[in-house]
Amino acid sequence: DKDDASIVTAIIQMGHSLNLEVVAEGVESEAQLEFLRREGCDYVQGHLFGDPITADVVLELLSEEANGELHHRRLFA
Repeated sequence: DKDDASIVTAIIQMGHSLNLEVVAEGVESEAQLEFLRREGCDYVQGHLFGDPITADVVLELLSEEANGELHHRRLFA
């Protein structure tokens, strides 16, 4: 929707004018991702990239990375 796009663009611009990096949450489609890239959004997250994980899994992944054991394929399995 055009109004939604205008609001998102304004939020990205406002964040950047305050020297902030902008994160878009809830990205679910390639079209949304492309729009956010085009508008200069700094970071994105959402189901397009993977399902939510628990804090315990995050800690396990961080531990594996710190020990050099993290295999990137595991993140997307």
